[in-house]
Amino acid sequence: MAMAFAMPAHALDWRLQSSVGASASFTDNANQSATDPEDALILSVTPGFTLRSQGSRRVQAALQYGLTGVARFSEDDSADLYHNLNAMGKAELIDDFLFIDGSARISQELISLLDSPADAEINDSNRATVGTYTISPYIQQRLGTFAHAQARYTHSGAIFENDVASDAVSNAFSASLNSGTRFTDLSWGLNYSIREANNRDENVGDSTFERMTASAGYALNRTFRVFGTVGREWNDFLSASETDGTSWSVGAGWAPTRRTSLEASFGERFFGNTYSATARHRTRSSNWNLGYVEDVSDIGQFVGTTGTRYDYQCLVDGEIQIFEDWPFSFPPAPTNCVSFNAKPGLLVDLRNGVFVSKTLRAGVSWGKGKLNYSLTAFDTRRDYQLLDSEDRSRGVTGAVNYRYAPKTNVIGSVGLTRNEAPAALSGAADREDDLLTLSLGINHQFATDLSGALTFRHTQRDSNAADAGYEENSLMASVNMRF
Repeated sequence: MAMAFAMPAHALDWRLQSSVGASASFTDNANQSATDPEDALILSVTPGFTLRSQGSRRVQAALQYGLTGVARFSEDDSADLYHNLNAMGKAELIDDFLFIDGSARISQELISLLDSPADAEINDSNRATVGTYTISPYIQQRLGTFAHAQARYTHSGAIFENDVASDAVSNAFSASLNSGTRFTDLSWGLNYSIREANNRDENVGDSTFERMTASAGYALNRTFRVFGTVGREWNDFLSASETDGTSWSVGAGWAPTRRTSLEASFGERFFGNTYSATARHRTRSSNWNLGYVEDVSDIGQFVGTTGTRYDYQCLVDGEIQIFEDWPFSFPPAPTNCVSFNAKPGLLVDLRNGVFVSKTLRAGVSWGKGKLNYSLTAFDTRRDYQLLDSEDRSRGVTGAVNYRYAPKTNVIGSVGLTRNEAPAALSGAADREDDLLTLSLGINHQFATDLSGALTFRHTQRDSNAADAGYEENSLMASVNMRF
C-alpha cells in the first residue's frame, strides 16, 4: 500500500492527533465464575494516535492505533499488552481509471459465546487477538453514456492468535458491466465473481465460491421501482450437500422522500430460500434503520467485515453524538464517551468452516432537549454447512443520555442477549444462555482535551448448563486526554 501511495503522496497533508487513556476498575468476579468468584483490581493505560490524510482528492487514508497495557491484581496477578489497529486507505493512481483500496485491523475478539463475554482487559480467557487485511487494486471505465465497467482483484487474509481458528488467505476477482446514464427508468447489470480461500487447517479445507448473475430493474414512477436477478453459482467446499445451482431473486424499492427508503427482495440459492431488506427513515429528531442480509461465507471472510462492534455516546463540541458499530473497545475519540453496548461479531466455535450467515439489525435513536435515547436489536444466525447445525445470538439494548450540565452527562443502559448453540457446537447438550447487562455512568469534560468518567456495571448470566451462570458487579474510573 505504501508503494501504491508513493506517487501522489507528495501533495498530501497529514493530521496527527495523539491521545492517552487510563482506567482503574474493581470487579467482584473477574473470572465470571459461578463457583469461584474472584475480586480483582485492574489498571490499564492506552497511549494511541490517529493519523489522517488531508488536502488531496486522489488519496484518502486514515490510521488509528492504540496499545493497551493491563495489570491485574487478584489471587492470580497478571499483565498483558493488547494492540488495536484500524487502517484504511484508497488512492486514484491513474485519473478515472486505476484505483487501489486497502485496510488492516487488529482487535481482541470473542472465541465463544458460551464462555466469559468480558473484554480482554478484565479477563482474556475467552478472547483472542485477530488480525485481518485486504489490498484491492481495480480499474473502472465509462463506456460513454452506455455503460460503466469495473474489474477488481482482492487479496485478503485473517490471522488468529493461539490457533482458535484456521488462518486463511484468499484471492478474489470480480468484474461488472452496469448501465450508464443513457438509461433512466431501465437499469441492468452483468456481474461475475470468484473467490478462493486457502486454510492452514487441513480439517477445514480450502473453498471456492464462483458466481455469475444478470440483473435488471425498472422505475415504475419517481418513488417505486422493481428489480430482479438470475444467475448460477459453482461452489467447492467440504460438504455433503449440493453446493452448485441456479439462483434468482425479485424485489422492490420505495423511496417516497429523501428521508425515507425501503427495499426488500426474496429468491432462492443452493441452500434454500433467501431474503434481504433495508429500511431507513429520518426525522428532525430521530433516525430509524433496519437491515437483513443472507450470504454464504467462511470465518476468514466473516471476521474481515464483522468483528465485535461497540456503540458509544460522546459529548463532542457540546453536543451528544452516537457512534454505532465502532470497531474498538476504546472510544472513537478521547472525548467524553461511554460505551453502552457491545455486539459480538465472532460467534460460537470459529473452526467449523463454511456457513450461511443470516443477520438482522435494527435501531432507532432520538432526542429532545437534554435527553437522548437509543434502542438497538440484532439477530444473527450461522448455519454451518459441514455440520448441518446452526448457532444463534439475538438481543436488544436500550440507552438514555441525560445532559445534567453543559459539560456533564449521565448515561444509563440495559441490554439482554440470548445465545443458543446445539450439542454439535457446544460439545455437550444443547446450550442456551441469557445475558443481562445494566450500566450507569457519569462523565465530565474537565477541559477541551481532558475528560473523565465513572461507570458502574452489573452483569448476570443464566444458563441451562450447570455452573455456567454467574453475577458480576464492577466499578470503573477512567480519564482520557488528547494532545
